[in-house]
This record gives sequence, C-alpha cells and structure tokens, in this order.
Amino acid sequence: MSAIKEPSFRESVDLMFNRAVALMDLPPGLEEKIRVCNATYTVRFGVRLRGEIKTFTGYRSVHSEHMEPVKGGIRFATSVNQDEVEALAALMTYKCALVEAPFGGSKGGLCIDPREYDEHELERVTRRFAYELAKRDLIHPSQNVPAPDMGTGEREMAWIADQYARMNTTDINARACVTGKPLNAGGISGRVEATGRGVQYALREFFRDPRDSEKAGLSGGLDGKRVIVQGLGNVGYHAAKFLSDEDGAIIVGIIERDGALVNPSGLDVDAVQQWLAKHGGIADYPDATHHAEGGAILEEECDILIPAALEGVINISNAARVKAPLIIEAANGPVTAGADEILRKKGTVIIPDMYANAGGVTVSYFEWVKNLSHIRFGRMQRRQEEARHQLVVDELEKISEAMGPQYSLTDRFKQKYLRGADELELVRSGLDDTMRIAYQSMRDVWHDRADVEDLRTAAYLVSIDKVAASYRAKGL
Repeated sequence: MSAIKEPSFRESVDLMFNRAVALMDLPPGLEEKIRVCNATYTVRFGVRLRGEIKTFTGYRSVHSEHMEPVKGGIRFATSVNQDEVEALAALMTYKCALVEAPFGGSKGGLCIDPREYDEHELERVTRRFAYELAKRDLIHPSQNVPAPDMGTGEREMAWIADQYARMNTTDINARACVTGKPLNAGGISGRVEATGRGVQYALREFFRDPRDSEKAGLSGGLDGKRVIVQGLGNVGYHAAKFLSDEDGAIIVGIIERDGALVNPSGLDVDAVQQWLAKHGGIADYPDATHHAEGGAILEEECDILIPAALEGVINISNAARVKAPLIIEAANGPVTAGADEILRKKGTVIIPDMYANAGGVTVSYFEWVKNLSHIRFGRMQRRQEEARHQLVVDELEKISEAMGPQYSLTDRFKQKYLRGADELELVRSGLDDTMRIAYQSMRDVWHDRADVEDLRTAAYLVSIDKVAASYRAKGL
C-alpha cells in the first residue's frame, strides 16, 4: 500500500481555495484571476562579508493588486523558496480582505540563517536586499509595504525604512514604505505584540457564543482552559502571556526547537521566555518536565492547541492523534490540507490562520495610516477627552456630596474614567474591533450555511467574495 502523499504548503492553500470557490458562483475567469499569483521577482545579489563575496537569493511575490499598496512580511530563513512565498502572498490577499485592511497580498523572503551573521553583517545584507526591491518599486509606500515575519523584526524594518529614505530623499511619506518599525523610527505602540494580541481577541470572540464552544465540546470562557503552545517566538510568547495573565488560561505545555516543557499546574511564560533567551533552549528549565521529542506534545490532552511557529507541524502523519478539541493557527499554514480533512472528520474546530494571525497586518495598517498622517493617534483628542470627563466627574461629585459620603466616587473609578486613551489603548481598541467583526462575518457563514462545515471554508468564502467585489468594481 503506497503512502498518502502530503500536499505542499502551496498545494494546501490551493486545495482550501478550491473547496471554497466550489461553493460560490464566480465566473470562471474571475475565479482564475483571484487564484493566480500576479508576479514574483527573484533577486540574487552579492555582499562582501568576511573577505569574500557571498551570494544571496531573495523573493518578493505580489499575489493580488485588487487593492494597493500590497502588503506582506519579509522572512529570513534557509527554507525560503518561491512556492512558499507565493502561497504566503495568497494568504495575505485573503487575510487583508477578511479583516478589511485596504491592501492586496504580497510576501517576501531571503534565503539566510540570521543566526550565522552578526548585526553589522545582517544590516549590510538587509540594506542590499531592500535596495534591490526598492529600485523596482517592490518596496514603496503606495505600491508595496513589507513588514516583519519569521527571522525579522523591528531592527530589520528600521534598516529597510532608512534604505528607502536614502534612495527617495524627497518622499515625505518614506516612513510608510514598511511597517513593524521601532517606535523611534515611525513605528506604532502595540505592533510587536499585535499578532499574539490578535490570537487572544480571536479566542475571546470564539468563546462569546456558546454555539461555537459547544461545537468544540467546550463550555464557559477562557478561564481555566489548558493550553499548549508550539513555538515561543514573538507570536507564541505574547499569545501565551496574555491568555495566562489576563484570561486565566493555564499554559500546560510549551514546545520549542529542543523539545517541550510540560507542567499540568501551569508554566510561567515570562520565566520560560527569559530562560530561552539566556540559554538558547529550554532543555534544562527547572520548573517543568522536559520532553526531548517536542512534537509528541502536540498530541497531548489539552483544551486549546496554538501552533505558533512553522507551517505543516500538524500533518497527515500525526493529525489523527491530536486530541485538542480547538486549534487556533497562530502561525501561517501549521495544519496541512491533509491534516485539516482528518481533523474536520474528527470534529476538531480550527480557527484558521488567515483570521487568527491577522492582528499583525491590522496593526500594520494602523502604523501605515499613522505614517501617512504624520501624527500619532490620540495626540489631538486625548486631553480634550479628559477635560470633558472631568466635567462629568465634577457634577457627579456635587451630587454625591449632597446625598452623603456613602455615595462618593472612588479614586479608582475617577483615575480610570479621567484618563484619556493613549496610542496603545487606541491600537488595542481598533484591533479588538477588527478581530470581532471579522470573526462575526465568518461565524454567520459557518452557522447559516448548511454546506459550510468549518471556519476555514467560511473565512475563504468571506474573503474571496470581498476580493471578487473589488475586481468587479474595477470593471473586471
């Protein structure tokens, strides 16, 4: 008996797209227009490092220009290849449409292991890559706006922004050429935590409707739910931290490169993260049981499984043994199309990647708007808001004085009510609103259509419909 062939990441995206469009009434030409990747640019460039010229290969793929600029991260990894970048660009198209961020889909990648180079070397490579893309308008505030992804962060985005500004000295909107920058280089409060925070808001919205949690065989809210997180990078760390600190979830397992930590009573996410940063691994962490075979922990009992690292970690070889009734895809493509089918038949509920990790692009959108408006959020209205609240408090205190001391306002209430929203609070509010509305659009399709069995199909239906509407409005 021959082994079942596992679809590639790109094939998985295509299969899931096909499953959705089969339920839609799109003209064949429009369906094909949405499916195909518009363009992929491959760049090979040399950088003199350590006394020799090293050649690097990078990609920037544009999937859909139904809206511009196009948006998508740049990842630094040895695994980067054209198929992966094109599949991720397609996901970005659907993701932006789903959360109503006014962008088309793009993605970039550079074949490099950033751990093999020091900061100065990485800067030279990043700036040269940015130069090669920017001179072809593949980095541009109104055409193509990258962001961080796996292997990149604020530092790399600051280098890219500076490189673009050096090449376009009279472009007043130069800072809007890339998002995910540090605050002092035009970034926005809350961008670093954005994807993890979005995962938290997604789960909160899921548990708001008992019909959803019942489909996963769960009840109540997030408090006390046992969570396993795979990958304690930026996304996994923030999701685990917020869920445990603010929602009462118990992080019972953390999976990393060198194995997994398990503690049924709950792991201290900050302590594990600090240990990982200091030692480069989790093997000798003291307050948990270490398992050398980390992948096996994906199959342990828990309420919520959060794959937050690489694609394809849940596949046809292990999907049948995954016990979590609810999986939220914090990474891109962590569940293959083959595994998705197995899990759906088991009744596992999957909150799909195109929605679950859209917090990053949502806050990137806010940063782009901030850069174009040249003013931080809250600067104009915060103090005026506080002054109006002060008027209300003053009147309430006059009333409470007349009624007696037992009716006086507490200092805690006054402190919270009087404080106007700063940029971070406004960003979190906008992200929460975005994640709620996008989930509700998926939920309506999931519950109202008998031919839609799962949230992933619902997400594709909502997003493809919005992309199709954009193309129709253009006259296509």
